[in-house]
Amino acid sequence: MQNNYVKIFDTTLRDGEQSPGFSMHLEEKIRLAIQLEKLGVDVIEAGFPAASPEDFESVKRIAQTLKTTEICGLSRAMESDITTCYEAIKHAKKPRIHTFLATSPIHMEFKLKKTPSQILTMATNAVKFAKSLCDRVDFSPEDAGRSDRQFLVEIIEAAIQAGADTINIPDTVGFLQPSEFGDLIRFLIKNVKNSDKAIFATHCHNDLGLATSNSLAGVLNGARQIECTVNGIGERAGNCALEEAVMSMRVRKDFFNLQTGINTEEIHKTSRLLEQITGQKVQSNKAIVGKNAFAHESGIHQDGMLKNRETYEILTPESIGLDKNEIILGKHSGRAALKAHLQKMGYTISDEKMPEIFVKFKTLADKKKELSDFDLDALMMGENHSMPQKWALVKFEVTSGSQTPWCKLTLKNLETNNSITKENTGTGMVDAAYKNIEAICGNFGKLTEFYMENVTNGLDAQAVVNIRLENLDGKVLSGKYGDTDIVKAAIMAYLEVINKATLTT
Repeated sequence: MQNNYVKIFDTTLRDGEQSPGFSMHLEEKIRLAIQLEKLGVDVIEAGFPAASPEDFESVKRIAQTLKTTEICGLSRAMESDITTCYEAIKHAKKPRIHTFLATSPIHMEFKLKKTPSQILTMATNAVKFAKSLCDRVDFSPEDAGRSDRQFLVEIIEAAIQAGADTINIPDTVGFLQPSEFGDLIRFLIKNVKNSDKAIFATHCHNDLGLATSNSLAGVLNGARQIECTVNGIGERAGNCALEEAVMSMRVRKDFFNLQTGINTEEIHKTSRLLEQITGQKVQSNKAIVGKNAFAHESGIHQDGMLKNRETYEILTPESIGLDKNEIILGKHSGRAALKAHLQKMGYTISDEKMPEIFVKFKTLADKKKELSDFDLDALMMGENHSMPQKWALVKFEVTSGSQTPWCKLTLKNLETNNSITKENTGTGMVDAAYKNIEAICGNFGKLTEFYMENVTNGLDAQAVVNIRLENLDGKVLSGKYGDTDIVKAAIMAYLEVINKATLTT
């Protein structure tokens, strides 16, 4: 490997997915993994196989599906975890085990209740066992940022000696400043006697808003792998944002003199796909992928942009694959053209499902005349093709205005083939509809978030409704749906949540 090449290790499906509101179902994870491979990430950490049967199955399916990317599974430093992890990833073209063990005094004393010598033995044994199963092994000393440096040197030397190919240095709680994290990487590479036998990696959290800065400080001091996530999602305040780290190294190649294998023109598509799957929007002013990243409202900025784009843009929308003005399909477009374009956008559509999608497309095209990719994204919301569903909408009626808001709604139980109708009043039409859904399906938890946005401009814009529900176990489920009818979008988003909740009970 070239000394100036930085591997991109994407943990969106592991660290990112375990944050509240970002849970994904199997087919959604596979779809995102396929897009990550198109993006060109070197490694996908597909999950934590020992965490649950669902995690195991998703990692296994991703390992079986992808063609070129390394597929990694996370495991604690336990033989049972490592064995389960290997069983999930073993069919990948390039399988990889990532095992971790906490090394900071506070973690060793209060979480693990182990002495440093016991931790050293556990780490060594775990890496040796993982290496006996898999050629590629990563080791992470969890909470390295608050660990004793001399102990880190000792345990890292032992891990490399036991067979670790990559040593990942996590700033687990986002505690360090960039100069401190960079110095830590430099210190370890210099003082670990066999450091030349492994790649050093960064895994930085964003609790103080420094995850990307810390990661870049790490590579400037010798790290050659960055663990990161799309849109910077992850536990608490998130992780290093893939798009920020990659574009920093690309735009400032004069400063970093580093390169990655990322196809940056796939960045915007990947960011949008994650939004669609999770229903969690990127903040408008988010670097690189926020909707305002290339917006210029100030008169001075607009004047400069008209004269020369480089006055206020250091990167172009096209460099991340963004073309905001592209109109792609209309009401005269045929089924083959629609299917081909949806596949180009990253959707996988079965022949059985295509007629239903085409009818929805024609209905929308009659209303809007011209459709953008944003419209098609909204159209495809809720199309979880392989996700089992228990409840489906048959019809609904609503009234409002001077009358008390009212809704009559009919749902079909797809397991029993029975239809049930309820009617209710509410504070609004959506409230009345949701009361009917709860009366029919039951109460699966507390609705903690409801928001709506338009995906295109004008009176014929589609509304995308995003909701989050927290069940009795504290698990957060999200739903989203797009339609020109706001009430229908709200109903279908809630039904998506109900169907997800049904699958987990």
